[in-house]
Amino acid sequence: MGQTPKSDHDFAALSACWDNPTAVLVLEDGTVFPGIGFGASTTNVGEVCFNTSMTGYQEIMTDPSYAGQLITFTFPHIGNVGTNGHDVETKTPAALGMIVRQPVTNPASWRADQGLDAWLVVHNLPGISGIDTRALTRHIRDNGAPRGVLCHQPDGHIDTESLVQMAKDWPGLNGMDLAIEVSQKTTDKWSDGSWDYSKVAHRQTSAKHKVVAVDYGCKQNILRCLTDAGCDVTVVPANTSATDIMAMKPDGVFLSNGPGDPAATSSYAAAEIATLIDANMPIFGICIGHQLMARALGAKTYKMERGHRGANHPVKDLATGKIEITSQNHGFVVDPDSLPDDVEISHISLFDHSVEGLRHKSKPAFCVQYHPESSPGPHDSRYLFERFTALMNQGRS
Repeated sequence: MGQTPKSDHDFAALSACWDNPTAVLVLEDGTVFPGIGFGASTTNVGEVCFNTSMTGYQEIMTDPSYAGQLITFTFPHIGNVGTNGHDVETKTPAALGMIVRQPVTNPASWRADQGLDAWLVVHNLPGISGIDTRALTRHIRDNGAPRGVLCHQPDGHIDTESLVQMAKDWPGLNGMDLAIEVSQKTTDKWSDGSWDYSKVAHRQTSAKHKVVAVDYGCKQNILRCLTDAGCDVTVVPANTSATDIMAMKPDGVFLSNGPGDPAATSSYAAAEIATLIDANMPIFGICIGHQLMARALGAKTYKMERGHRGANHPVKDLATGKIEITSQNHGFVVDPDSLPDDVEISHISLFDHSVEGLRHKSKPAFCVQYHPESSPGPHDSRYLFERFTALMNQGRS
């Protein structure tokens, strides 16, 4: 007699509970996905998106760029390495909830400090398992990222009609400035390089360049990569003026990633970035930093149907012809038809040919839409941090 796979037992248990769910995901069009709740017993409303990464669920959940979003994980093994204090991208997660197919597993890693379920409870984040994530992903692919509500109610008393209305009433990410909400409020020094497991300590690199990083929702691994590249990093709030930045006498300015609509954030950020560019300050932007730099130069941005979220996105460097496999997380994109004559496209997506990088033709300023710091994802694009330091070296000479 053959042995029944463990996964069959898992799904049999889930099927038995679907008639009496302890959590639901409700979309604005009335679609209801019942399932089994985990994490915190709470209700959150936001945009429902999906991420195709095979690793790094903790890094994804703590990426500030996911503010306002409920994340569907298409990879099945969520929870298998638990959580720890080193793999976070910010102290307080900005994502609103976790959607998975299989029940969250217990950690099987020597690096785990606690299980994923307990970690979600600590951060008051709900989760739902038992969802047909393939069907949900196809729904998002075909119809765009919907507004939705994730409700975890252990006693099963769930009013789906009121949740549908809650989803419909949520305003959506268009026109929403979330960068100012997740940005730090004070100016602080950053000194940690990437983690060295052999020494059980952060790498130490001699600082050669003074960099001001504008925090629109910055991932910590970006700051680690800047430190590894020899940068002495000072992090400032999103609404810091160009005058205050220039008063710090930096060698370069970094524009971080972050959430929300870049058109909303640019209402206070674009003019300051334009001033820095006009002053010939070396500038490097990532994600919303890329979009804000584009808007500062006169370009437009718009919301994508479903966005790019995963660690397997091919991008072409138009200068070298090389292909990079990149980590991405964005729902807005730069309109290529709106670019001014003094800006050129440096990188494009091989999925949909959208703009993935820009370079100013006469100023020391460039930016990319994707995440060269990865975490999670491949390291194909780490050279961009060296490109930034090369610009600062040229500025000094």
